[in-house]
Amino acid sequence: MATLLRQALRPLRLLLGGPRPATDVPFRAGSHGAGLLYPDHIPTTPLQKALLAAGSAGMALYNPYRHDMVAVLGETTGCRTLKVLRDQMRRDPEGAQILQERPRISLSTLDLGKLQSLPEGSLGCEYLRFLDVNRVSPDTRAPTRFVDDEELAYVIQRYREVHDMLHTLLGMPTNILGEIVVKWFEAVQTGLPMCILGALFGPIRLSAQSLQVLVSELIPWAVQNGRRAPCVLNLYYERRWEQPLKALREELGITAPPLQMQGLAWPSLA
Repeated sequence: MATLLRQALRPLRLLLGGPRPATDVPFRAGSHGAGLLYPDHIPTTPLQKALLAAGSAGMALYNPYRHDMVAVLGETTGCRTLKVLRDQMRRDPEGAQILQERPRISLSTLDLGKLQSLPEGSLGCEYLRFLDVNRVSPDTRAPTRFVDDEELAYVIQRYREVHDMLHTLLGMPTNILGEIVVKWFEAVQTGLPMCILGALFGPIRLSAQSLQVLVSELIPWAVQNGRRAPCVLNLYYERRWEQPLKALREELGITAPPLQMQGLAWPSLA
């Protein structure tokens, strides 16, 4: 019994070293070591996944900024939903191309010089401005480890790497209120359990005033836009850098937020 328990808890011990940035190695089926389906893959049993899900859920609710725990929660609870998202991508020409080519978003794959040269109001320029204003980096996304299917592992990695793109599209900053709004949009768009939990339990730490604004104005706006927009995983963002952000928002049916948020200045782009 003790041996079985140690084996079940082994993946939890591997997490104690803290989050590691995702590598740029493509997700492809191949030889990555005994039982490994892709780089960073850690094979786990159903019991181990259950323990990981319970532990990561508790830590994520205690500290929403533990993105490594949020990532583990998504990987251990979202298998069925990931299959639905994968099938949506397969049915869409742009999404199918993404699945085939497996692009990655990181500082090593972004042409920063090109993005800096793009005109004001373009997707690439505004995405770069979002990163600068909010002092975030695409390299902070944790690598996928606990999804036992290399294609589904790429789907959830792609979701993580376009998260900042969704902030840019929605005009939301990276403070806790902005993150909750994006989580509501993602929950409607993806149905991933971790997004739903984040949307429901994230507001616990908000002040009464912020909570009132969130419930009365921002959540209805996020839900409406999430339902109206097509699947955002089907957008090949790397080939749309030059597209005006205003035009992309119109294409997706994303409307201006009901109030000005500190971060991206929506009125200058609308």
